[in-house]
Amino acid sequence: MDMQARIFTGRSNPTLAHKIVDLLGTTPGAISISNFSDGEIRVKIEENIRGKDVFIVQSTNPPAENILELLLILDAARRSSARRITAVIPYYGYARQDRKDQPRVPISARLVMDAIVSAGADRIMAMDLHSTQIQGFVNIPFDHLYAKTIFVEYLKELVRDDEYIVVTPDVGGIKIARSYAKILGLPLTIIDKRRPHPNKAEVMNIIGDATAKKALVIDDMIDTGGSVTEAARLLQERGVESIIVVASHGLFSGQCIERLTAAPIDKVVVTDSILIPEQHIFPKLEIVSAAPMLAEAIKRIHREESISSLFEF
Repeated sequence: MDMQARIFTGRSNPTLAHKIVDLLGTTPGAISISNFSDGEIRVKIEENIRGKDVFIVQSTNPPAENILELLLILDAARRSSARRITAVIPYYGYARQDRKDQPRVPISARLVMDAIVSAGADRIMAMDLHSTQIQGFVNIPFDHLYAKTIFVEYLKELVRDDEYIVVTPDVGGIKIARSYAKILGLPLTIIDKRRPHPNKAEVMNIIGDATAKKALVIDDMIDTGGSVTEAARLLQERGVESIIVVASHGLFSGQCIERLTAAPIDKVVVTDSILIPEQHIFPKLEIVSAAPMLAEAIKRIHREESISSLFEF
């Protein structure tokens, strides 16, 4: 294709960005990112982007330097007179802090969004936000992509019989799990969970059919692994023999790898929205690339074509 847009990447996930660029048949935008001896980030766009359609690929998972790096690249693009700047954020960090649920706490998701817009973003693209209301935190176009587009064909091959159930490990994930269940033609089961403290999950009950022999556990992210491993143990106690966990984003923090390895889980499937380091690769893990979907979305935005048609099944 004749791709006139320029695609730049920060350092949070350059591997994914280069896959996107390859699929679009173009070259990555020339950019220099380095650190001064005190750790301060230095960014310089090394090519002329005046009047260009610019896409900046950068996930905002920890460390916080990933967010700062995105802001600096956005500012550099704006000051270089780019015609339109789209922040492509495969994984949007701080999405869990989307409301004031306790006294004297920030709404961090809103603060980060405000900073992205202030830095120069004309449009934002993100995938499987932890809280979909975040789209309403900004007054610029926001394209929310769904990883089920990536997973469905893979899962159709994997789930070839009707012995499976689709399970959501908490009530907050009912909507997305129901959409998977509908597409795959499988029954939905909900695990009622209470979280007494952040990163601490206490499984309480199962709502729906738990007599199936195989389960497909759907979640938007795996952070410490507490939710999915507790769900897997509860399902095993109810007689489920095979458990596959599917999540859009694999953060794998703390003791997550040890938990997933020890849990009665056969396979863990995530996308490459976050760069997964070698030390977090384990035998049960399978990574499905989000690059084809992101590349297609970038192409459609650049050509002023529909994005919603990507999600029609």
